Amino acid sequence: MRRIAILVLLALSLSGFTPQKQTITVKGSDTMVILAQRWAETYMAKRSGIAIQVTGGGSGAGIAALINGTTDICSSSRPMKMNEIAKLKSKYNSSGVKIKAAKDGLSIYLNNSNPVKELTLEQIKNIYTGKITNWKEVGGGNAKIIIYGRENNSGTYEFLKDAVLHGADYSPFTQSLPGTASVVNAIAQDKNGIGYGGDAYVSGIKICAVKVDSGSKGCFPNKETIKSGAYPIARYLYFYTKTKPAGAVKEFIDWVLSDEGQSVVQKVGYYPVK
Repeated sequence: MRRIAILVLLALSLSGFTPQKQTITVKGSDTMVILAQRWAETYMAKRSGIAIQVTGGGSGAGIAALINGTTDICSSSRPMKMNEIAKLKSKYNSSGVKIKAAKDGLSIYLNNSNPVKELTLEQIKNIYTGKITNWKEVGGGNAKIIIYGRENNSGTYEFLKDAVLHGADYSPFTQSLPGTASVVNAIAQDKNGIGYGGDAYVSGIKICAVKVDSGSKGCFPNKETIKSGAYPIARYLYFYTKTKPAGAVKEFIDWVLSDEGQSVVQKVGYYPVK
């Protein structure tokens, strides 16, 4: 029987046939796209029979795809909402499975020429809700603050609104951009701009230290401050599946959570969950 199987495989090989790879799809968080792509590349290099397709679009888009059954894994920079969980349960009789895949220090982006070095959480809130409109109000020059942010399908948009704005609405003058890279590019070109996003995207701009209040010490996101909880706007980055992972999807997620998978997290610029 084994001889027959070998002969069949040899015949298929000679005919140009190649076995089809099993595909795993990952969709969602723009913050996690670079990380998910690096995970996929590293994993596929070791497992030739697996193909992993990674796309962004925002956490909301990933969650919608999970509910619609068009992705195996949703990547999300925020927890799922109760109404989203309810939709999953209604369709699949499951509340979904949440996996903490990495950590991130949500960074406040400034132009390199901006003299402001630190902001309190209250000042960030007041800037993004439109109460503070001039840099001189927070120790900078006499110039209008230009606010950049993400679109409302972004998990990062939701996280900042919940964790820093405490549910308040963003200023109507906020310029919403489709991805974190777009925010970084805008800040790099606008000396009066302010933005926010994942720590791993920082290039050509600077990060502002964040203070819990006026009496606190300014803090930057790094391995130590994320681990200790000192950085006040740290967050988890998640994988979600509709039901308990199995087969190739489970094997991939198990690898992501392994020491090897978590070492990729650090190389990209985020922080391991362990």
